Amino acid sequence: MTVAPAPPTRAFQYPTEGRVQPLSRTRRPFTTEDIERFQDICSQQTRKEDYPLASAVDNNAVIYDAAVLRKAILGGQVTRDAAMAELQYCLLQGPGVYAIKGCCDLAIVDRASEAFRVILKREAAESGPRGDHFAPAGNNGRIWNSFQKHSEQDPENFVSYYANDLLALASESWLGPGYQVTAQTNIVNPGGRAQEPHRDYHLGFQDEDTAARFPIVSQIASQLLTLQLAVAHTDMPLESGPTQLLPFSQHFDYGFQAYRHKEFADVFHANMVQLALDKGDALFFNPALFHAAGDNNTRDLYRSANLIQVSAAWGKCMESVDRESMLKQLWPYMTAYAKGESAEQSNVDALFAAVADGYSFPTNLDKDPPPPSGHCPPNQLDIARSALSKNQDQATLSTLLDEYAQKRLP
Repeated sequence: MTVAPAPPTRAFQYPTEGRVQPLSRTRRPFTTEDIERFQDICSQQTRKEDYPLASAVDNNAVIYDAAVLRKAILGGQVTRDAAMAELQYCLLQGPGVYAIKGCCDLAIVDRASEAFRVILKREAAESGPRGDHFAPAGNNGRIWNSFQKHSEQDPENFVSYYANDLLALASESWLGPGYQVTAQTNIVNPGGRAQEPHRDYHLGFQDEDTAARFPIVSQIASQLLTLQLAVAHTDMPLESGPTQLLPFSQHFDYGFQAYRHKEFADVFHANMVQLALDKGDALFFNPALFHAAGDNNTRDLYRSANLIQVSAAWGKCMESVDRESMLKQLWPYMTAYAKGESAEQSNVDALFAAVADGYSFPTNLDKDPPPPSGHCPPNQLDIARSALSKNQDQATLSTLLDEYAQKRLP
């Protein structure tokens, strides 16, 4: 497969027709004009020429090949910053969704799936079936906080799984540094019914009246606080119900209220698209994109995905993760991976960014003041990187993290 050409040195002349609706609507009923505007926004077409690193456009979604993308960056044909700019543009000004084919190693994915099966079986025995987001209870097998549970069940595999440069590239392209990774594993059983079309966290999880109380600029900006992605842990042919997507729907400013209304759901069902995925592929989308898990119409395929939700340093994650505990427990595995002869620095950086908290605030500035040379006290990620460079062991790191946690207490 040929390597995608480097982008031109001049800035792309990106289209700007996505944001066309006025900002005057408040909490009044939606009108026929609103519905028509939504339809017009979602009728746009993705142009392959806007994505020089992409391998294809499929159903308006941009498709990348992991090997091609890695080779272009590592070979110097495109800078990492330029690659991130293209991914960011796709989610913000473009269709709002892209896939990276072959993003994750299949052996690593299969071993993670086995860890998830053990966790799911144990939790089902302890508490029975669990509820789900936007889908009837019992449709799915769901592991809340699979991120931390994965690290406890199989720490070695967890390290290999999240030492993924492309997951880090996508996360940083949308959220910048210091992002926070969380995950939930979802298994849709044969015969499982589709979700209702929706937008995602933050405002997608509030009721409509609460969402409407936020200023419209805050509603629009909230999409910049979260990246939604799913790693396919099984093949996902169309009959298995891969995610239903409505490209460009993130451009409708009032979508966090509108998705709850039948008229907009009708537009979604009439125009949504689906992408067949192979195991190891990853799907990335703007949380403001209208989407829904599809019907699993197979008899024997348990459609499985690890739903990774990445939050900006400035946002609040949906799930609480004990990153201090994870760092302490994972340290022997993280250092062994980082010191391995085959470890790429980009993958080591991805692993550390996924596990550690890379933001300095909030903190107690009386006990944890900024250094003379800057404005931000060292954060958890700084401590972990420093400990790695000094070859510090698990006990030393634990002491450093305990001292750090104490300084941050009010």
